[in-house]
Amino acid sequence: MSSELGPDDLFDCRMCGDCCRGYGGAFVTPADVRAIADYIGADINTFVDRYCQMSGSRPVLAEGPDGRCIFWDKLCTIHPVKPRMCRQWPFIRAILTDVQNWRSMADSCPGMRADAPDDAIRRAVRRKLAETGTPE
Repeated sequence: MSSELGPDDLFDCRMCGDCCRGYGGAFVTPADVRAIADYIGADINTFVDRYCQMSGSRPVLAEGPDGRCIFWDKLCTIHPVKPRMCRQWPFIRAILTDVQNWRSMADSCPGMRADAPDDAIRRAVRRKLAETGTPE
């Protein structure tokens, strides 16, 4: 039975923005930076300085005073070009390392099913990662 559960059975986005709060920020790749900068009409050379914070040597989207991504305003204002990390949520590689990560994330995400068997969750994550061209 669990083999029949797909990604859409395990996650139904409620657009609540809870995934846009905290969690260390959304890492942005150079491709993400280009796409978002173009989308908002920002100069690519200053995008990281103005709209990101650094986590080590990697840029993450900055947080506003409420702890949410600066591009959150009751909905994602950069949705068509949101970073890969955001597009994949909650189907992220960390789930394959420890499926308990899924259950921890589900504690704060009303759209995630926490009651699915571990093997079904892993299969759904692998499927979504493959669909987005992300290596495991």
